Amino acid sequence: MKVTEHIIKAKGKTLFSFELIPPQKGRSIQELYDNIDPLMEFKPPFIDVTTSREEYIYIDRDGLLDKKLTRMRPGSVGICASITHKYEVDTIPHVLCGGFTKEETEYLLVDCHYLGIDNVMALRGDAMKEEKYFKPTNGGHCYASDLVEQIVNMNNGQFLHEVVETDNKSNFCIGVAGYPEKHMEAPSMDADIRRLKQKVDAGADYVVTQMFFDNKRYFDFVENARNAGITVPIIPGIKPLAVKRHLQLLPQVFKLDIPDVLVKEVEKCKTNADARQVGVEFAIQQSKELMAAGVPVLHYYSMGKSSNIQAIAKEVF
Repeated sequence: MKVTEHIIKAKGKTLFSFELIPPQKGRSIQELYDNIDPLMEFKPPFIDVTTSREEYIYIDRDGLLDKKLTRMRPGSVGICASITHKYEVDTIPHVLCGGFTKEETEYLLVDCHYLGIDNVMALRGDAMKEEKYFKPTNGGHCYASDLVEQIVNMNNGQFLHEVVETDNKSNFCIGVAGYPEKHMEAPSMDADIRRLKQKVDAGADYVVTQMFFDNKRYFDFVENARNAGITVPIIPGIKPLAVKRHLQLLPQVFKLDIPDVLVKEVEKCKTNADARQVGVEFAIQQSKELMAAGVPVLHYYSMGKSSNIQAIAKEVF
């Protein structure tokens, strides 16, 4: 079932969903299941699975370093198929511009269609670790709006190099990212909203926001999006603060603000366990306020661990 269909079926009730990261290659998928199991009691209608782009590693060959490209985690499509089979829940693979050619994207989408995956999250992706700015892959897309356009074309039977007449066309529901505090590369919030409008006009069906800690940022973002003519569901993404270092790390990596009330409470903490509990309590209040405002879904970034998400969900759902 499509994400938008789940939202309509809920008839105004706020749904629970979460995003997870595939285990690194060489690790057991059971680790993933162990973190999914505690969250299934909250009946998530769908689960997002991230995709990691390629990265460079250096191999020592007789004293000389050989630079090689590799992917440290498995592809999201196989993980999605496994989760769907085990839990009978819809899954949403992330599809990236960075690290993939248009042809590789088409193959991935064909696999998703064959597997009965009805939803995809279309993202530009981040720059490689060694690069300061995002550089498009040769033969790949520059922007998420271009990726959305390719997915919509495939839904219409139009592939990259041919039009296929078939009664078995894909019909993907397409999610895209939104930024309540502005994408780090956008020159202004208004410009960022215009970019979001481009993605929606290209065919995106819903928006999931980057993490934020100040609900007013989300409410203002939704209002600005509506004023710009964006009418699709806008799902808030929530990341509970989990360790003391997040006070520095999250603003640095994601270019977001952390409310001073939360900063002061975390600064009082003597251990990461204390900080994690503060993060849980803050996210509970944040979630309750968003739910009271009637958001369609509360979407949690689990980062591969579920105990804090479980503690929050027990108090909210």
